[in-house]
Formats: sequence, C-alpha cells, structure tokens
Amino acid sequence: MTGECGDHLRHVSYFLSPVTRPAYWEGRCDLVPNHFSEMPHLLRTHTRCSLVLAAVSPPDRHGYFSLGTNAEYVAALIGKVPFFVEVNPRMPRTQGLNQIHESQLLGWCERDAPLVPVAPAIPDERDRAIAAQIVERIPNGATLQIGIGAIPNAVLESLVDHRDLGIHTELLSDGVVDLVERGVVTGTRKTLRPNKVVTTFSLGTQLLYDWLHENHALELLPVDYVNNPLTVAREHGLVSINATTEVDLFGQCASETMAGRYWSSSGGQADFARGAMYSEGGQAFIVLHSTTHTGISRIRVSLTEGSVVTTLKNTVDHVVTEYGIAKLRGRSLAERARALVAIAHPDHRDALEQGARAAGIWGAR
Repeated sequence: MTGECGDHLRHVSYFLSPVTRPAYWEGRCDLVPNHFSEMPHLLRTHTRCSLVLAAVSPPDRHGYFSLGTNAEYVAALIGKVPFFVEVNPRMPRTQGLNQIHESQLLGWCERDAPLVPVAPAIPDERDRAIAAQIVERIPNGATLQIGIGAIPNAVLESLVDHRDLGIHTELLSDGVVDLVERGVVTGTRKTLRPNKVVTTFSLGTQLLYDWLHENHALELLPVDYVNNPLTVAREHGLVSINATTEVDLFGQCASETMAGRYWSSSGGQADFARGAMYSEGGQAFIVLHSTTHTGISRIRVSLTEGSVVTTLKNTVDHVVTEYGIAKLRGRSLAERARALVAIAHPDHRDALEQGARAAGIWGAR
C-alpha cells in the first residue's frame, strides 16, 4: 500500500520502505516509532488487530503453511488473530515458529509470483577498510547479528578463515549462505538454539530463497524473541553490527533520518545494541563512512537539525569508519569527542575539534 485508500482507509507504516517513503513525505501515510522487538505488543495493544494478511508457501502433507521468508511480528500473532493467506508456490517452506495450520485460517487464495529479489551491494574500499577492523575483533565461536548492505557484505566476505561462528540476526542475507556452505558458520558454540541459524526474516537473491527451502539448519522465529534484548543478552559472545547515517560527538546515532528527513525507522538497531551490551563477551559496532558522497562529514559536533536519535549515547559501544574504531562505552564526553574526531575524515578533523571546544566537550589534555 502506498498511502490513502478510498475515503476511510489510511496506511500506517512502522518502517518506511521505497514504496511507503514517498507517501509519507507527501502526507499520505503515517509512521509509528517503534523498536522491532516490540511490534507484536504494539499491534495487540494499540490496534484492533482484527485480521492478518500474509503470503505463505503451499501446505505440507500435514496441512501446515509456512510464512517462508518471514516470521517477524506476523508469526507472533498466529493463534491470536484471524489469518487470511495468499499461497505462492515460489515461497520457500522454512522451519521454525512460522507455520500455521489450514484449520486456523479464515481462508486463502493463490498467486504465482516471483519473490522480490535484492542484489547484494558491492563493497568499495571504504567498506572493506571498515570490515577489516571489525573482523579482527571477532573471535572464533562468536555469534553474529549482521544486516544487509555493502559493509555487512564486506564483513561476511572477510570471515572465511573463522571457525564455529553462529548466527542470531534480525535479517538474513545472501552472505551467510556461503559461510554456512564453507563450514565457517556451524552454531556449535551458541548458547541459544545451538547448531541453528536463527533469524526473523530474510531478503536477498533467488539463490538465498532456494537455500531457505526445507533447510533444517535454519529457524525463523518471532521478532519478539529474536530481537528481544533479554534474549540477545543470553547469547554469549554476541557481536552486533549495524549502520548509521551520522553520529555526534556525544556518541548519539541518528540511523533513521537522512539530512534531517525521515528515511526508515528504528528497526532492531537499539534492540541488538542493548542486548550485546549485556551479553557475556558481547560487542556492538555502529558503522558508517566518514563522509557523504558529497564530502560532508557524517561525524558532527551535533546532529543535523531534524535528525532523531536511534541509539542512545549511553548504549553505543564502538563507532567505526574507514579511518578507525572509536571505543565509546565507559569513556568521558571529552574522551568520546577526541576518539570520534580521530576517526573522522582528515579534512574535517580541525573543524570538529574547534566545534567541540566551542561546545565545551573537548576537555583539557
């Protein structure tokens, strides 16, 4: 849906996409702030939650349909809300807590349509420089939360010499497939759901969708389990890697706005950053290029007017650019400012230092 529908319906989004973003900017769509882990609760308590429409795989011989590439908040509503489903023969049948029996449905229809393909982003030199700094801090046996995009792809490509990694992630993309096939990802040292790749939804190419089909190494579980910071904290050695658009010298990360304009939503970034903070041996990395494509610094004295904070300064652990890693957690405001200026683009460091001094957060050497 892209906005208003008739005289009585209005689209409400919980995460802006290329489809809904123009409608939101034009005032034809509403956006509800949220952490992804809280979506099932928000839907149950703040909407009528009267019907779920979902795409599913054909039923198995026992009469169970699979939500296929997804579990997220939809799976959390099975048995609690009436379902009407669209059966697509191209939807992979996946394992986990994302099945619904034909007896639980109001009805279904059929549609043969390709799944939305998303080609992997190609990393550039900056992405590979960021990835190299993170990879050397990931020990064998760690469990990863990592998303989609050029920097995550660069990280995944650089992990081929690691051993016994686990996956507990919000979004599963193509890069994980190669690591499983190589025996790099085994999940044998995971605390939760050992030997299983755990995710709440997947997005990628047809290769990924084919790999998902009837793959018993994989579990798609509801988002209020996968993203719950209490769940994440129980996984030892959890490494969380998420992107942001800009960071100020306090360490506040604005990850859902661009140039002060809404672009997406919070997603699960804060869920995993906070969970990793309490994970035994956990680490969280916020990644970004030091500048925009026009040369503007993404590390700023203060966030762009109109930007909103996604991950709080008290939660942020590491910030990474192609120029280095700034360790923030447990450090003073002055130490944070100096560490962030040190990983900014060299062309902007003097101005950032001057701005920090004017703001009174540079401190005395």
